[in-house]
Amino acid sequence: MPPHAPTEDGPAPTSTSPHRTTTTERGSFALARCDCGWSGPARRSRERARTDATAHAAAQLTA
Repeated sequence: MPPHAPTEDGPAPTSTSPHRTTTTERGSFALARCDCGWSGPARRSRERARTDATAHAAAQLTA
């Protein structure tokens, strides 16, 4: 998926929009997601899922 493609949740963020990330749980796994449609891998560590989300947001700032 292109980095700024529309998602089923609404319009894609613009390049000046901040990437808002969240973490959710599915059973014993934590998953990082972003408003842009990005989704990180399922992790057993909640902290690692939060790190994935932070790294995604930071990478978008430098892109």
